[in-house]
Amino acid sequence: MIVGKFAFLFPGQGSQYIGMGHAFYQSFPEARDLFDQADSLLGFSISSLCFHGPEELLKATENAQPALYISSMAALSAFRAHCNREPDATAGHSVGEYAALTAAGALSFEEGVLLVRKRGELMRDASEQRPGTMAAILGSRLESLQAACREASNPGIVSIANINSDAQIVISGEPEAVRKASEIALVNGAKRAIPLNVSGGFHSPLMVTAGDALYEFLSHAAWRKPVCPVISNIDAKYLEHPDDVVSALTRQVSGTVLWEPSIRRLLDDGFDTFIEIGSGNVLTSLMSRISPESIALSVTDPASMKIAISILQ
Repeated sequence: MIVGKFAFLFPGQGSQYIGMGHAFYQSFPEARDLFDQADSLLGFSISSLCFHGPEELLKATENAQPALYISSMAALSAFRAHCNREPDATAGHSVGEYAALTAAGALSFEEGVLLVRKRGELMRDASEQRPGTMAAILGSRLESLQAACREASNPGIVSIANINSDAQIVISGEPEAVRKASEIALVNGAKRAIPLNVSGGFHSPLMVTAGDALYEFLSHAAWRKPVCPVISNIDAKYLEHPDDVVSALTRQVSGTVLWEPSIRRLLDDGFDTFIEIGSGNVLTSLMSRISPESIALSVTDPASMKIAISILQ
C-alpha cells in the first residue's frame, strides 16, 4: 500500500472514556512523562481521572477537555518515538484543535494543558450562566436545518454547532429552541433527532462570553508558526500565523465547527490517509461517511498504533 499525503486528526469532547491513555502510559515512557507533567501542572491527578474515573467527573467539561488533549498528546509521543514520518497537515475537532496545533509545533504541551483546562472552566461557567443543550440531527440537508433553526428562534437561541458529515449535523442553544428546531427538522424530512447528554450549548452564541474571556489567555500564550498546515474549525482554512490562531480559537468557542468542510479541503489538496490520534474513533467513523475511499485509522492503544505505523512506513 502506497500512502501519499497524510494528516493527523485529534478528537473532541464526547470521545472521552474511562481508561483513555492507560495502555500508552503503561507501555511508553514518553507518554508516562506527559501524564506526569500534566498532573503536576494542574495540581491534581488528571491521569487517575483518565484511567479510573469516576465517569461523572471525567465527562465534566473542565476535566474532559484537558483529559482529551493530554491523552492525544501522550499517544502522539509514543507514535513519534516509533515512526519516522511526520504528517503533511493536522486537524482537530473542537478542543482537538489544540492538540493539532501542538502536534504542528505551534504550542507547547505545557501551555496547551493550561489553556485547555481554562477553556473547559470558562465554557462550564458560561453554561451555568446561560443553560443550553445540543442535539444531533441525522439525515437533514444543511439548508433545511438552518431554516429550522431560524424558525425555532422565537423561544430562544439555536444554531448550527457542528457540520460533521452530510448525514450528521449538530445544533446547539437554549433547550426549548433546540427542542423546537429538532421537531421542525423531523417534519422537514430529517431521519432522527438525538438529544445529546451535554452540560451546555457549546458552539453557539451562548458561549460568546467564554470565548471573549478565553481570548485574554490565548493572546498571552507563546504561539509559534506551525511547521505543517493546521486546518481551522471556524473557516476550514489553514492557520499560518500566531495572530490567526488566537482569533480562530476565540471564535471557535461560539462558532460552528466546520469539520466536513475541513476534511473536504484536505481531500481537495490531495490527502488520502487520515490517522486519528487519542481517545476513541469518532473521527475515523466520520471519515467512512465523508470519504470511504480514503485510508482512515484510529490510534487508541499500542496495537492500533502498530497497525498505523506499518501502513505509513
